Amino acid sequence: MATHAIAEPNKLKLFSYWRSSCSCRVRIALNLKGLDYEYIAINLLKGEQKSPEFLKLNPLGLVPVLVDGDTVVSDSLAILLYLEERYPQRPLLPRDLELKALNYQAANIVFASIQPYQNIPIIRYVKDKLGADEMLSWVQHHIKHGFSALEKLLEKFAGKYATGDEVFLADLYLAPQIDGAVKRFSVDMNEFPLLSKFNEAYKQLPAFQDAMPGKQIDTPPEARD
Repeated sequence: MATHAIAEPNKLKLFSYWRSSCSCRVRIALNLKGLDYEYIAINLLKGEQKSPEFLKLNPLGLVPVLVDGDTVVSDSLAILLYLEERYPQRPLLPRDLELKALNYQAANIVFASIQPYQNIPIIRYVKDKLGADEMLSWVQHHIKHGFSALEKLLEKFAGKYATGDEVFLADLYLAPQIDGAVKRFSVDMNEFPLLSKFNEAYKQLPAFQDAMPGKQIDTPPEARD
């Protein structure tokens, strides 16, 4: 477990892995809210998430984990909702109840129907059982299935971003998922024009781009943007 900053007494700490889309969502939120934090890199490939020290923070052994003073929060959604109440500046959710529900729906499609199928233990298992080509095809199938649903869900509400002309919770889930779909799993985004439009808009936002996998302190040289 490598710490890449000098700890300050009241500074937020984020235990993160560069490629983790769950961690990326939280990094975007922290950037949007203008919150300074200490990035603590957890190398999932080396199994650092299984160390006794880390398991005290999250018994599941997953990133991200946020430490805010004496408060420890794991799971990206729990962290995002915690940040929303603890640091209400730059809200992550709209006031409108229908749009708020829409943001929850879009986020749920990503974290329940897409992202689990591309987790490292899952794709390793599928690759070992079926081979690399079948693994890639399997992951692409689940990503495209979710993306198709998102296109239909958001088409009546979309503006510049997923649910209008401001970025909200749905966008925090979409940006890293689209980035991973393209860069890790070679998904053809021409099939998803609405999501492609959002992705181009995200590229213009420093809070999003600074949080992307290719720009983290633990990103390997070959994966840097």
